[in-house]
Amino acid sequence: MAKKSMVEREKKREELVAKYAAKRAQLKEIAADENLPMEERFRARLKLAKLPRNSSATRLHNRCQLTGRPHAYYRKLKVSRIMLRELGSDGQIPGLVKSSW
Repeated sequence: MAKKSMVEREKKREELVAKYAAKRAQLKEIAADENLPMEERFRARLKLAKLPRNSSATRLHNRCQLTGRPHAYYRKLKVSRIMLRELGSDGQIPGLVKSSW
């Protein structure tokens, strides 16, 4: 089980990303527009820099929904390899059979 503080920190980041997503997209669009004057583009970059760092989507990290483990994460199932194996052994994932030889 992951530390609760890390799981909560990740939840807080997800909320910030959702809150500022539209504003970030708008500022990025202004900053990337070659037709606008340089000063306006620069102001957009400054405003973008003033937004909270954790509102950037690149700071999100995938975590297992059941344990909070950040490594060996399967995107399709949203669980870690350890939980995938346990759930597969218990027969809770349809079509998944634990292999042994």
